[in-house]
Amino acid sequence: MSESEYRSGFIAVVGRPNVGKSTLINALMGTQIAITSSRPETTRKVIRAILTTDEYQIVLVDTPGIHRPRTLLGQRLNDMVDESLSDADAIAFLLPADQEIGSGDKRILSRLRSVFSRKDENGQWQWTKPVIGVLTKIDGLNRSELVEKLIGMDQFGNFTEIVPVSAREYDNVDEVRAVFAQQMPEGPQMYPTEQKSEETAQDTIAELIRGVFLEQLDDELPHSLAVTVDDIVYPADNDDSDGDGRAQVYASIYIERSSQKPIILGKGAENLVRVKKKLRTPINRIVGMKSTLTLHVKIAKDWQSDPKKLERLGFNG
Repeated sequence: MSESEYRSGFIAVVGRPNVGKSTLINALMGTQIAITSSRPETTRKVIRAILTTDEYQIVLVDTPGIHRPRTLLGQRLNDMVDESLSDADAIAFLLPADQEIGSGDKRILSRLRSVFSRKDENGQWQWTKPVIGVLTKIDGLNRSELVEKLIGMDQFGNFTEIVPVSAREYDNVDEVRAVFAQQMPEGPQMYPTEQKSEETAQDTIAELIRGVFLEQLDDELPHSLAVTVDDIVYPADNDDSDGDGRAQVYASIYIERSSQKPIILGKGAENLVRVKKKLRTPINRIVGMKSTLTLHVKIAKDWQSDPKKLERLGFNG
């Protein structure tokens, strides 16, 4: 393949909270890049996963779910989505097969149309940028139900292309890759072949820690939870003969009220012990050696609505 035929670009992956954006990106990548959870509004950072082959390089931009903001944090997350959309070469709009198209989906479509479409002489909406409709979670449908859903999607969005997928069952993932690649402009490879993400080790570990806590904690706490990795200290000599040369990872867990601290810790600190155990292998993989994780729980009162605290926690305006 000649260099001029190589395709590269950015695809913004959008949809309501909990439609399977992170799960799809991980399936496309063949490895975990974005944290996934059954809880809505899990993704809080714009994660860029870099999918590279001999024919194309696609940067999959995992965006926070678009929703009506209830806090300053929610508004910041929506602002992140707007920025990702403006930089994208194409947009993947995810709609879940296990739910009807609702007001949240209509709000997203309206938002996309206001920026990336125009009406032709017949009054029909035409996209000025490829917008791919992705029907997720199809594993619960039979063939006739699938056809019905796809027809409904076409009528709803008049998408450039429509592709069904079950990322969890790895059904039709290759077809999604092919459709995405087709919509990329011709261009050079932008990142080294081995690079899978734009995230730093600190960012990746912070998201992993938060993801594990999300699966453990009760329904009220996840939105109040933020995690930062304050430092990763590598041993001066990685070849210590006694085997004690570990990387030291220091992380802070921020909550909004002191009453939430016992929930984080668990009885006899059992939650922290369980979280550390689950994180041991993935963190070792990220830092490239055995490591020790130190977690500190800190109070940042009403941080979701405090501009200075949001900035300190990485949610910049």
